[in-house]
Amino acid sequence: MHSALELTLLLLASAVFGVVVFRTLHLPPMLGYLAVGIVIGPHGFGLAEENNTTSLLAEFGVVFLMFSIGLEFSLPRLSAMRRTVFGLGMAQVLLTIVAAMLFGWLMATFLPQFLNISWRAAFALGGALCMSSTAIVSKLLTERLELEAPHGRQIIGILLFQDLAVVPLLILVPALARNTGDLLPTLALAGMKAMIVLVLLLVIGQQLMRGWFRIVVKRRSQELFMLNLLLITLGAAWITELAGLSMALGAFVAGMLISETEYKHQVEEDIKPFRDVLLGLFFVTVGMLLNVRLVVEHFWLVLLLLSGPVLVKFGLIALMARLAGESTGVALRTGLYLAQAGEFGFVLLNQVGGLQLMDPMLIQLILASMVLSMLLAPFIIEKSDAIVMKLSANEWMLQSLALTQIATRTMTTQKHVLIAGFGRSGQSLARLLEEEKIAYHALDLDPDRVREAQAAGANVSYGDAARRESLVAAGIHRAAVLVITFAGTPSAIKLLSFAHELAPTLPVIVRSHDDADLDKLRAAGATEVVPEAIEGSLMLASHALLMLGVPVRRVVHRVQVARGERYASLRGYFHGAGDAPDDAEHLHVRLHSVALDEGAGAVGQSLQQLDLAPLGAEVTIVRRGKQRIDVMPDTVLEPGDIVVLRGTTEGVALAEERLLKKH
Repeated sequence: MHSALELTLLLLASAVFGVVVFRTLHLPPMLGYLAVGIVIGPHGFGLAEENNTTSLLAEFGVVFLMFSIGLEFSLPRLSAMRRTVFGLGMAQVLLTIVAAMLFGWLMATFLPQFLNISWRAAFALGGALCMSSTAIVSKLLTERLELEAPHGRQIIGILLFQDLAVVPLLILVPALARNTGDLLPTLALAGMKAMIVLVLLLVIGQQLMRGWFRIVVKRRSQELFMLNLLLITLGAAWITELAGLSMALGAFVAGMLISETEYKHQVEEDIKPFRDVLLGLFFVTVGMLLNVRLVVEHFWLVLLLLSGPVLVKFGLIALMARLAGESTGVALRTGLYLAQAGEFGFVLLNQVGGLQLMDPMLIQLILASMVLSMLLAPFIIEKSDAIVMKLSANEWMLQSLALTQIATRTMTTQKHVLIAGFGRSGQSLARLLEEEKIAYHALDLDPDRVREAQAAGANVSYGDAARRESLVAAGIHRAAVLVITFAGTPSAIKLLSFAHELAPTLPVIVRSHDDADLDKLRAAGATEVVPEAIEGSLMLASHALLMLGVPVRRVVHRVQVARGERYASLRGYFHGAGDAPDDAEHLHVRLHSVALDEGAGAVGQSLQQLDLAPLGAEVTIVRRGKQRIDVMPDTVLEPGDIVVLRGTTEGVALAEERLLKKH
């Protein structure tokens, strides 16, 4: 029997060795962790066994992962995702449980000699199988830069509901096993406790978080900042655990609260070492659960228990996503990413075993199939694009068409600026380039933003800048400079590697939050690394203009003019689906494109007659066909014009109403 220290050292040493081997073989390190767990676990060489120490380390890994995911979200963004979380997520969980119960009923009715389980056991089994691995899927989404992709948002929403569903399932299964009549009161009490805890964390926590962080930061101690961070993460996890919720949910809420503060990015960097190490140990403990001997002895049965739930879950999720209005490609990717089992499924399966709802041998076989599905998950996700292409000819045509459209739009462009990401900073840079009559082309993954910006005449295409094919289609070989406008070191490094591979001499300018990763980004091939927000946009523009041969004096003049106008020319940006609203959104300046048809009330009127200023909006651009019309008080609007409005959300809405209101 190992002591806690000896066991921890054994896990760390094994994990280091496994990751080195798998990195050498160019395989995902996650598989190295899982393989190490199989080898040293009780079903391998028996060097380590599942106990309280390993379980605690594994749970902390998931806690810090959920905290990191919470940092990527905010309360307004979560509210904006409620349709996915409580619509698609709830439907997935309920339908998976119904499918398991239907399967159990069919087997008990027609093939009782092979499998005869009660409806209670089938319900519990469905609860275990409806879970997907938050740890694996979230990590792979982050590494593949797909958190903001359409399927990424769907996946995170479903995973969040699965984590929430664990709580009532952990209450329901024992209550059903006891077959008592106090189920509703028990559920009501648990729901009340959960609501009280979440309200306390979200309402009171939100008010306290920013002020408390300011107090800590004023002490100017990195040690104190780190201690405070660990206290908040583990404290929130402890509070939710006391209420009968999962620790991971509390950590997620804590991450969301910190995402509302200006310290988000510093926290993100500080938490990474804890998250990655503990998450690696979590995967080791998952590998320890696999009984290889059992898999070999009952190979065909394990294969059936593996393929059946994975295929059913994939089909259900893909079908529901399609019915929810998503494209075939997004629906298929969502299903593929979530088809595997999840860590909370093991908790529910252990509960089933403890309540003796199923034969222990069957539980072991199901457990083995769940672990194998998690082992296969990285390979399935890695090949998801190829699988989707094979399953959907339409997806292949759509992607080919998207690449063709990008290539068509940039075919005649030479020495242009290639902009990766068309958010606030990308749009600010594009405006300055337009004013200097310098060609550019942007790639962005938000379809709403791309549609609005294209309508306003911006040279932007829907495409993933982190894909070689998109970069080639956008003319990276002909570009004068590449500008990476989204701030995120891992994603920027991935893009830099592709850029260096495709165009080794191309200058690359990278936006970052601060200079913490300056050396790392320059080592990856960045020519310049520039700081954040509007000042970052000005610096990006100045470097890009200088590289394109614009005189230094003119560049300095442009920057001074923008500063002199208090950045007025850079205020406002096109909103997309990924831009969550917040409580003060009505005060934020935004841009919005309005297309005028023949019946629009503004047709035939001048901008002076329309008098949009009292509404809180102004016209910044009028496009007529391929021409940009000078915005003057006496400019008369015509059918087919694209009018770009700038103002607050409310002001833009009122101005759009006035423009489109029929005579």
